[in-house]
Amino acid sequence: MVFHEKLSSIPPNRFDLPRRIHRLAELAYNLWWTWHPDAYRLFKRLNPELWEEAYHNPIRFLRAIDSDHLQRATKDLAYLQLYDRVLGEFDSYMANEDTWYSRQYPDRLNQPIAYFSTEFGLHESLPIYAGGLGILSGDHLKEASDLGMPLIAIGFLYTQGYFTQVITEDGWQEARYANLSFHELPVHPVLNENGEPITISIAIAGREIIARLWRIEVGRVPLYLLDSSVSANKPTDRTLTERLYTSDLEKRITQEILLGIGGVRALRMLGYNPSIWHMNEGHSAFILLERMRELVAAGRTPEQAQEMVKQTTVFTTHTPVPAGHDEFPLWLIDKCFSNYWPELGLERESFIDLARHTQPWGDMYAMSVLAMRMSTLRNGVSELHGRVAREMWNHLWPERNVEDVPITHITNGIHSSTWISHHLKHLFDRYLQDDWMEHIDDPDVLQGIDAIPDEELWETHRALKRRLVAYMRERARYRWIAGKLHPVQVIASGLMLNPYALTIGFARRFATYKRAGLVLSDPDRLLEMLNQPGKPVQILFAGKAHPADEPGKLLIQEVYRQVKRAENGGRLVFLEDYDMNVARYMLQAVDVWLNTPRRPNEASGTSGQKAALNGALNFSVLDGWWREGYNGKNGWAIGEDTVYEDPRLQDEHDAASLYSTLENEIIPLYYDRSADNLPNDWIGWMKESIKSVAPAFSMRRMVKDYIHKLYIPALPDPGE
Repeated sequence: MVFHEKLSSIPPNRFDLPRRIHRLAELAYNLWWTWHPDAYRLFKRLNPELWEEAYHNPIRFLRAIDSDHLQRATKDLAYLQLYDRVLGEFDSYMANEDTWYSRQYPDRLNQPIAYFSTEFGLHESLPIYAGGLGILSGDHLKEASDLGMPLIAIGFLYTQGYFTQVITEDGWQEARYANLSFHELPVHPVLNENGEPITISIAIAGREIIARLWRIEVGRVPLYLLDSSVSANKPTDRTLTERLYTSDLEKRITQEILLGIGGVRALRMLGYNPSIWHMNEGHSAFILLERMRELVAAGRTPEQAQEMVKQTTVFTTHTPVPAGHDEFPLWLIDKCFSNYWPELGLERESFIDLARHTQPWGDMYAMSVLAMRMSTLRNGVSELHGRVAREMWNHLWPERNVEDVPITHITNGIHSSTWISHHLKHLFDRYLQDDWMEHIDDPDVLQGIDAIPDEELWETHRALKRRLVAYMRERARYRWIAGKLHPVQVIASGLMLNPYALTIGFARRFATYKRAGLVLSDPDRLLEMLNQPGKPVQILFAGKAHPADEPGKLLIQEVYRQVKRAENGGRLVFLEDYDMNVARYMLQAVDVWLNTPRRPNEASGTSGQKAALNGALNFSVLDGWWREGYNGKNGWAIGEDTVYEDPRLQDEHDAASLYSTLENEIIPLYYDRSADNLPNDWIGWMKESIKSVAPAFSMRRMVKDYIHKLYIPALPDPGE
């Protein structure tokens, strides 16, 4: 196995595929292949080593593969049978009009839903995402495609994407950026009838900013991406869509104007007239202003325009921490919008009032306030987060009690086909009904898990653990050979892992409230557990801190220094440069998924749902989704279902709970073996984890909830 750093730059030549397999190019440009394992195999089987070098990017792969491998495939009967079957399934999927949505809402098919997000996590080969918000957005599009929804999505095509993480010998995170080659990505330029790029323009602060459009096919769902790196723009404006989440306030508000106002104009330019507008977090809230401007220009009063916008807007908030919501000083609003608010029929103060948020240091223009005030359907992303959001935004409805604040919740889920391991899916195919994945949200369908023999489920799980360890060892070996690691870092990268030891995974964004160091708070006690004779424990850490988050980077350094200690015997590991690929290896193989946020700061989380789908047991604070998912037989709770006034006291109590549960419950259960060396009780918990979590926290259930609870209520009567 080799890795993507090795592949040299490939010139933008056209594919040269044999006619018999020429539709591989078509498949490469539709991300449908990313959640269909046999389609994935079509590329990998042509040249497995090159597939790894291309980092699972079929565009790069097909541009680089030599003709000998392609010609050999045209003579391989087994390959051609697989090719014909996969392309038949793809054609059937794309042409199918008998979808869940068409059966449920046949009169709503011509009422499109526009979905805005600042990031989309669709696949590791398309690094235009930073973390959980993007993964959720990507999963939402995939499930919308599977259900046959009339969804259109808008985001950014970042020229540098998110950063590559490099950990120094001392444990400091370095962020490295490289320009993406769009000709090596599954993106189509959006062109007019003359073959020229379609662009939109916005006047901001006395200058015009232009963005061109790109399109990604996500199954049946189109994703349009804005790109400001065009020659007509000033050099500084060309970098607007360079990176995710800049810390420069003026650049950030310009990005969000481009996403919101520019996104509306892009859809209009393309001929779309969405019936529903869904903002995934507040970054895109300026869509509200542009839609209001359109209505005022068409003759509506400002009051009428606001009401019409509200009735057709859905807003999802993901951030339970006030400091995590974007807001801008009023001088910056004056600079960017002084020529815009007259088009809304508003004076300055009325315009500011739309999003005014009074802080101790003065009034701010808050994106989430704008989104809350100009929508009628709002939701948090778990039951607890819904409650926290109602408390946080109660001041916008001072006449209401907290419980009556109009913010509901829809708990996050995961796109099951994307995150389940191929091994486990094949096992389920043998024991569950044929169309079980189509009914993953039905708890009754998953009851068949009990029929799987313990030894088969356990051997499948052990195979996935061996796969993870082999991946980590080969990754460390390659980077050592390349001169990128000190020998101590090689050990810290997992070279000494035992594929059969109790393996705990912890991977997420390194923000301080997620408390990555909680499990390391008593090093001596942890050391005893790690090296207990006959019952070893190993812990895998992974994750990035935002480049501007110094406390988060210090936390990584603290964890990494503990990982490097020789006394740990290589049983603490830090996996560098966490992304969707590394996530799949970890989530599909660990025995326990650890989550230690300081309650109630985790809005939902989804990584534990992905781990549970693959048979892992969750070990988490009762925050976010786990507060709803925990049933006492599918994992363990850390601490109590309560909020502490003193965070230090909370940390102490949670650490004590974590160590006690690990010592007295988790380790004994894992190593309690039958005469045939099977941990039967543990396997029973694995089955319960899958049965209880997979249906309730599937993206299929989640998107159906959005449809039933938010989209359909907001859609105008089709007869109007």
